[in-house]
Amino acid sequence: MDHTARNFHAHGGNEWVVGGKLTFLPGATVEGAEGLFDLPPGGGASLPYITESEAATVAALRADFNALLLALREAGLMRESSGDAP
Repeated sequence: MDHTARNFHAHGGNEWVVGGKLTFLPGATVEGAEGLFDLPPGGGASLPYITESEAATVAALRADFNALLLALREAGLMRESSGDAP
């Protein structure tokens, strides 16, 4: 019977490779992982409250939409244009 381990030590035991599922049981602790599970930049951002649009014209709807895009950018939830966009 052939068996290929998906979780194993590598590089003389200096690295643990996890190719399967890693489960932490209740009460488990992880040491030396400070910052490992921090949110990426913008991950903790929140948007200001934005009311529902009451736009009655296309121009007003466009203004509301652009305000939403600006709020997304300012909260760090959207990157600035790379210049590739038309």
